[in-house]
Amino acid sequence: MVDPSVYIAGLIDTGKVLTMTTQEAIRWNYCEGSAESIPDLLTKQGVKNYELKEYKLSALEKFISFLLSPAIQGILILMIIGGVYFELQAPGIGLPLIVAALGALLYFAPLYLDGLAEHWEILIFIAGLALLIVEIFAFPGFGVFGISGIVLMVAGLSLSMIGNVRFDFSGVSVMDIFQAFVLVGFSVWVAFIGSIWLSGKLFTNSPFSWLALKKTQQKEDGYVSAPPELFLLTGKEGVAYTILRPAGKVMIEGKVYDAVADVSWIPKGAKVIVVRQESSQIYVQLAESRV
Repeated sequence: MVDPSVYIAGLIDTGKVLTMTTQEAIRWNYCEGSAESIPDLLTKQGVKNYELKEYKLSALEKFISFLLSPAIQGILILMIIGGVYFELQAPGIGLPLIVAALGALLYFAPLYLDGLAEHWEILIFIAGLALLIVEIFAFPGFGVFGISGIVLMVAGLSLSMIGNVRFDFSGVSVMDIFQAFVLVGFSVWVAFIGSIWLSGKLFTNSPFSWLALKKTQQKEDGYVSAPPELFLLTGKEGVAYTILRPAGKVMIEGKVYDAVADVSWIPKGAKVIVVRQESSQIYVQLAESRV
C-alpha cells in the first residue's frame, strides 16, 4: 500500500500511495467487514455468551504514566541538572540538593517500575555524578573527569528510557535510541544554560534579592581580598602539588597554595615560579621556561 511502483487496475496508478475507505476495503476484499464496537463485532461473529471486562488504571499507575510522558521527563531532568548546579555553587546539604534528589527519584523510579531502567543504567548516572563532583572539588579545572561525568550522566538518563533487556539492544530501534538521547541532551543543555541565567537573576531583581549581600568592602577602607602573604610570593619558586590545567595547587616553602598556570598546563611535581598575583590568585610558570 505504500509502494508507489505498484499498479492495480481500477484502483491505483503507479506513483501514488494506496489509501482506501472502509467500504472500498470491503469491496476489494482487503477486509471481511466492519464493526462499530466490540459487542457489534462479537454479534456479527455469532458469539452470544460473553463477559467484557475493562481494565482500569489505578491511581499509582496513572501517576507513573504521567511521569513517563516526555514533557515531564524533560522537567525532571531540568530539576536534576539545575539542582546539582546550584548545589555545587554552595556545597552542603540544602534545597538544591533536595530538588535534585527528588527529580532523580521521580525520573528513575517510574522507569524502573515500568521495566525500562536497569540497575546498571542507574549506576552509570550515579558514577557520572560522582566523577563530576570529583572533577570540581579534587581536580580544579575541567578535564577528563568532568567530561566523563557528563557523558555518563547523559548516557544513564538516556538508556533508562530505552526498552532494552540488560545489555541486549536487539529489540530497540535506532530511532528510539536517537529520540532518547536528543530529549536528554536538549534538557541537560537547557538546564545548564537556564541555571547560569537564573543564578544571575535570582539574587538581583527578585523577591529573593534580600538574601544577597549588597554592601561592598573597599580597599580604601582597609579591606584586602587577598592574604598579605600572597603579595610576597611573586618571584619565589616551588613545585606543582597537583596538575595545573590551568588551575591546581602548588607548594612553596612547605605551604600549599591555590594557583593557576599562566601558560598551558603544568604536570604534577614540576618546578614552578610565581610570576604575578591578581585578584587573590597567584599565577605560575614552569621555572625553566621563564626568561
